[in-house]
Amino acid sequence: MRGLRDKVVIVTGGGGGIGSAICRRFAAEGAKVAVFDISQAGANAVVATIKAEGGIAAAFVCDISDHAAVNTAVKSVRDLFGPVDVLVNNAGWDVFKPFLKTTPEEWSKLIAINLVGALNLHHAVLPEMAEQKQGRIINIASDAARVGSSGEAVYAACKAGLIGLTKTLAREHARDGITLNVVCPGPTDTPLLNDVINAAANPDKLREAYRRAVPMGRLGEADDLPGAILFFASDESSFITGQVLSVSGGLTMAG
Repeated sequence: MRGLRDKVVIVTGGGGGIGSAICRRFAAEGAKVAVFDISQAGANAVVATIKAEGGIAAAFVCDISDHAAVNTAVKSVRDLFGPVDVLVNNAGWDVFKPFLKTTPEEWSKLIAINLVGALNLHHAVLPEMAEQKQGRIINIASDAARVGSSGEAVYAACKAGLIGLTKTLAREHARDGITLNVVCPGPTDTPLLNDVINAAANPDKLREAYRRAVPMGRLGEADDLPGAILFFASDESSFITGQVLSVSGGLTMAG
């Protein structure tokens, strides 16, 4: 896609299933990729893969819920690669329980990772983007935020908040040359979803139920997401901001 070569890109949760697919695709387009993850081993593995394929990447261990740690990590990216051009807020965590069985401790962790983490990253990169009069931010939310999802009340609330944040910041920074958009995955075959399925009384039945719920007849794969994300990061979408795109095989068709 046009305009991605040599761009400096931060991807949070870059060591995970979807995150690693995003990082590899940016690197394949010639971007310089900062792989943010709380796991050193996970981030290092993705960087090693990218470098083996001829790309440019570096690992940054960062707890995104820690404002000071985020500022330190973003400064390290600038020192190594230069000003940040693209931010992908991909990191997330979920617990699948009916709301009344969740605890305040779980709420705090869900909010810290899924909402506060994104707030911290926006706060760290937007001032420089505004000064440069250019930037792209893509926030990874969830179709749970658009239509609700049983067993994911607090997660859905956080992701709905992320959509509202994106739209508001898109308005505030439109004249700064910065675009902010949202990609919403549906059920995606990742380690997190597999943990949920394997913990069920009948994992095969639950996996089949997920599959049958998707009109296209399969769960999403990590590699289904990067195309939409890179589109929003590229010059192809320069006149698109504040929008929400579901990548879910037609599971939801929200207007």
